[in-house]
Amino acid sequence: EVQLVESGGGLVQPGGSLRISCAVSGFTVSSSAMSWVRQAPGKGLEWVSSINSYRLTYYTDSVKDRFTISTDNAKNTLYLQMNSLKSEDTAVYYCAKDCRRGITSLSCDYWGQGTQVTVSS
Repeated sequence: EVQLVESGGGLVQPGGSLRISCAVSGFTVSSSAMSWVRQAPGKGLEWVSSINSYRLTYYTDSVKDRFTISTDNAKNTLYLQMNSLKSEDTAVYYCAKDCRRGITSLSCDYWGQGTQVTVSS
């Protein structure tokens, strides 16, 4: 059974850093296409970052040079290191497996339950 469990969210001040994790089971994270997707209050889902099976990484423009996606193969875990956080980064962050992005659409085969990240002073 495929499972994705996020952790590590919390309250952080603007300019601060946070690392969120996604522990997976039922498959190998290192050979999978994984993504982070967020949903801000009152808004729709927003793709944030992806890492593919070749370990190539992709980021939405608003988080480039601030966020880093990575995996720990020994722990079978996906991470998102978030630096220089801004209030507009406040959202529920979901990890997801095998996502397909269109111009206005986003669908993923598997989702975690989400972890809340709040950036506020």
